[in-house]
Amino acid sequence: MENAEVVRDWRGRSYLVGPVPADRTRMFRLALVAMAAISPLQYGFAALLARDGAGLLLLAACLVFQAAGALPALHLVRRGRLPVRTALAAGAALTATGLLTLALTFPAPTTAAGGAGPAVALLGYAVLGGLGAGAVYGVCSEVVSAWYPDRAASRVSLVTGAFGYGTVPLLVWAGIAPATTPWAFGAAALAAAVAIGVAARRLRLPPRHWWPAAVDPRAHALDAAILRRTPGAVRQFGLAQALRTRALPALAAILACAGAVSVLDVIVVAATGSWGALAVLVALNGAGRAAAMRASEALGRRRVLAAVLAILAAGQLLLLAALHTPAPGPAAAVAPAGGPLLWLGAITAGLGGGAFYPLVASLVREFFGVEKVGEIQAVVYSAKAVAGILAACLALGALTAPGPALLAAAALAALPALATLRLRTPGLPATIPL
Repeated sequence: MENAEVVRDWRGRSYLVGPVPADRTRMFRLALVAMAAISPLQYGFAALLARDGAGLLLLAACLVFQAAGALPALHLVRRGRLPVRTALAAGAALTATGLLTLALTFPAPTTAAGGAGPAVALLGYAVLGGLGAGAVYGVCSEVVSAWYPDRAASRVSLVTGAFGYGTVPLLVWAGIAPATTPWAFGAAALAAAVAIGVAARRLRLPPRHWWPAAVDPRAHALDAAILRRTPGAVRQFGLAQALRTRALPALAAILACAGAVSVLDVIVVAATGSWGALAVLVALNGAGRAAAMRASEALGRRRVLAAVLAILAAGQLLLLAALHTPAPGPAAAVAPAGGPLLWLGAITAGLGGGAFYPLVASLVREFFGVEKVGEIQAVVYSAKAVAGILAACLALGALTAPGPALLAAAALAALPALATLRLRTPGLPATIPL
């Protein structure tokens, strides 16, 4: 990069200070749109088609392959063995294939288990679509993080937020005209191919250690507020070193538990038939990520993460109350679609159901440093495979007994909330305060 200067901060970290490219903002926007395009694979399927055991198994398989696709893509991209353009082009083709498979194999949401080709659905949607979504998620997050090193957490939270609310148009379409749901998935496949394909042509990584010239990296590293609320890593950890700490498995466990509850909530609210509450839940799942990151800049990551998990647990109890509140009339067993408690539960669960993702990602960066953050984050993100299996088990129980399933979900969110406050920065002596 021309006119670049290498400087070091008080921690010894090197920065390649250089000019900001004119298209950096465009790259951010394209990454956001690409992330929104893969959302229907997870949240769209969970809301519209995961209605029985077969559908839940497909969803779990998709989440497993989504988690499996992120790590190798990031590993190859960061080492320069796989260009960003090639990775995203493959992601565009695979994601579109997954969505098109849903359009062709499931003629209506109510026949999710009895599509024409379960094997085709497993291969096209779960395997290929899951791998494509994982690659797009990982590469887009990495590109945005690399181009905004001075505010990586807030920018990545905005991009990953699109993964939550990107499925809202699909839900609105399906809610207005349920019979045309296959066409909605077909339109989502076309949109994914175009959006991710355009992103593949534009997105690229900056030079190693790049830093924007408008921000003094040494002053940024000495900022008292940052050091107090969101301190950096004690040293730069490699992947093998991070795997030997207690913090990494703890973060992976938090993501697995909270991720399972987040997917379960979409299925439970969808089963009530209240499309308005479902759309609000999914929209807040994305929008809550940016809000949580802003709060964490002032209050600290661990405190806000604990609060988010507590909110998620409260959402399960509110949904449980909504499903067991008698409706007007002698024969009603559950609350009517769109009842106040259901809406309150959807809002609460939505606020907590996505915000933990960027918070966990930020803690990975602050615990283990930035040198190998992509690979370490991908290992933590792979816990989403466990989340998919847990979510399928919980949802299968919720189909017949929602009460116990939601109580179990509340526990899955509440226990990590208590453990979050005890997370310790790796490398600090035990006598040093948290």
